[in-house]
Amino acid sequence: MASLKDLRNRIRSVRSTQKITSAMKMVAASRLRRAQEQALAARPYTERMERMLGSLAANLRNQPNAPKLLAGTGSDQTHLLLVATSDRGLAGGFNASILREARRTLRALQRDGKTVKLFTVGRKGRDALRRDNAKLIVESLTEIGRPRLTFANAEDIAGRLVERFEAGEFDTCTVVFNRFKSAISQIVTKQQLIPFAVPEAKEKDKVDTKGAIYTFEPEESEILTELLPRNLAVQIFTALLENAASEQGARMTAMDNATRNAGEMIDRLNITYNRSRQAAITKELIEIISGAEAL
Repeated sequence: MASLKDLRNRIRSVRSTQKITSAMKMVAASRLRRAQEQALAARPYTERMERMLGSLAANLRNQPNAPKLLAGTGSDQTHLLLVATSDRGLAGGFNASILREARRTLRALQRDGKTVKLFTVGRKGRDALRRDNAKLIVESLTEIGRPRLTFANAEDIAGRLVERFEAGEFDTCTVVFNRFKSAISQIVTKQQLIPFAVPEAKEKDKVDTKGAIYTFEPEESEILTELLPRNLAVQIFTALLENAASEQGARMTAMDNATRNAGEMIDRLNITYNRSRQAAITKELIEIISGAEAL
């Protein structure tokens, strides 16, 4: 059984940990509000841009003058997985869920005979995937968005992807990230980035264009050639914003749980300490009374 000194030291240690987790919870809650606002503000712009490009690309996808980012390479053999995680831990299951989906996708593609390459964003993803799939990692970026996530970060990643795509290093690129739903819930999402996946028009968005004639200036192919790289950066930026909000929400929830668990542990240790102290006092009294009676 632990001594009274050991119990006091353990209670002091757990209290110190509780103060740290409580402070981390408050910091995460503060950052979550800002990250959530940015993620929610980016969604309408991303959706409208995707819808607009989809309407332009629908008629050009199989045309010989279609941009490569739309038409693709004509093959589906080599896949690049862009795995977006965080640089820091203590965020509950945030990183684990992304890595689980990335590994599942990786195994599924390899079973189908596909060649898979990995592009990691975030230290946690790099370190975890490097243990089992180090040879598949072609590039790794860390500290993205430090001290602040900007569109330039997304443009840099998009530029790297386009360079590799034009060099023929892959046929399809898919990003794996967490889409923010609430502070306690994130949705693991896979989204194809290259080639551009033309979204299906929703019933409410369909317009009867029978007999309508549209004239584009410049041509649709020129518009798409200009906008598809920008859309790629927008999609990556949105994924990073969603990830940032999800990370802070997961960290706030994890630290809240850790703080409550520390409080419960302190209560149990206090009960054990009081019982041990009472038992020690009772034992001393019995020894004193027994000694007095012996005399």
